[in-house]
Amino acid sequence: MTIKLGFVVAEFNRDITYMMEIEAEEHAKFLGAEVIERFYVPGAYDMPLAIKKMLKEGNVDAVVTIGCVIEGSTGHDQIVVQHASRKIIDLSLEYEKPVTLGISGPGMTRLEAQERVDYARRAVESAVKLVQRLA
Repeated sequence: MTIKLGFVVAEFNRDITYMMEIEAEEHAKFLGAEVIERFYVPGAYDMPLAIKKMLKEGNVDAVVTIGCVIEGSTGHDQIVVQHASRKIIDLSLEYEKPVTLGISGPGMTRLEAQERVDYARRAVESAVKLVQRLA
């Protein structure tokens, strides 16, 4: 059985999320999973609605989130990641399907974000393992 993944990708900091998306897709192929659906959203905070739509349609076995929240001059990055991750967990539990966190940040610089591109690969790995173990 091929595991079907959906990607929800933030366009904010697209130079970094693009690299994350490529790495995630390559790792999915390596693991024998297929990315069958993608939804692009403005930022990490906007992910829950897209995730819910994807889970509601029922075509995917798991959803992988891909985003990057870089520290600014205010605590905005903390709020964005805290609230997005909470809703992501809630949706995973509500639909009983893995929704994995491939969002780097908060509290990081642009350079640190570039060093954490592999968060997306880790999120794919988690999604595939959870689908296999929960089957």
